[in-house]
Amino acid sequence: MSERVCPWWLGYLLASPVRRLFQHPNTILAPWVAEGMTVLEPGPGMGFFTLELARLVGPAGRVVAVDVQRRMLDGLMRRARRAGLSGRIDPRQAVNGGMGIADLTGAVDFVLAFAMVHELPDQASFFAETSRALRTGSRMLISEPVHHVTRPSFEKTLTMASSAGLALESTLSMRSSHAAVLVRRPGH
Repeated sequence: MSERVCPWWLGYLLASPVRRLFQHPNTILAPWVAEGMTVLEPGPGMGFFTLELARLVGPAGRVVAVDVQRRMLDGLMRRARRAGLSGRIDPRQAVNGGMGIADLTGAVDFVLAFAMVHELPDQASFFAETSRALRTGSRMLISEPVHHVTRPSFEKTLTMASSAGLALESTLSMRSSHAAVLVRRPGH
């Protein structure tokens, strides 16, 4: 595991309801997620955004939550069971440098990559795998914390995403974050 990966025990703090005061999941996600969608959330931690994603996709939708840390996924699923949302969430542990999502090729309607891309040892592979999973024309919201990622580093990340077929659609104003919406181009 990379030294840059958020420690599992910090997942409790990141899932705290207090966080809603400055990053409300519904406000961030509702413009992009609808009932029946298949959503991919790499690096969900203990599910701060995952539970809202599960509410938004409804009973006919699915959220595939991929994390490198089993303890994060266990915490996420405990929270999901308490909220009555576990049936909508497919927790997966990343292995061997990949997300293990080959079964999702061309099936994902939306990807949320929130404060996690900077932790990856191979961003190019991540974006290639994500691009393959997305349907043509589907979107990815990427957000990186300004206290970990400089603007030039974020721009390099967006360039890497573009090389994988994810075009910049718009930038977003998000507190303490660099954020953008990417769209999967045809032919990638």
